[in-house]
Amino acid sequence: MLILSRKAGQGIRIGDAITVTVMAVDGGHVRLGLEAPATCKILREELWRSIARDNAEAAGAGVPPDAFAQLLRHTTAPLTSTAARGSTRR
Repeated sequence: MLILSRKAGQGIRIGDAITVTVMAVDGGHVRLGLEAPATCKILREELWRSIARDNAEAAGAGVPPDAFAQLLRHTTAPLTSTAARGSTRR
């Protein structure tokens, strides 16, 4: 782990596309500004851990991979005659 000291207004670069800037320091709180491409997912650590835990629980739930597809096949209502003809009602 790299540990850096920065003051408000200072920042660091991660690669060519990510900038982290210290926006403010107030007691035990630090406000960070993050600039990154839209394709880069940025999550708070506690949210990331929660999602990872939920995914692990879902993966171990014993639900077959095609369960959703099976559910759709059995619950999808057939098209009505109007919908089948392509209703142009506006």
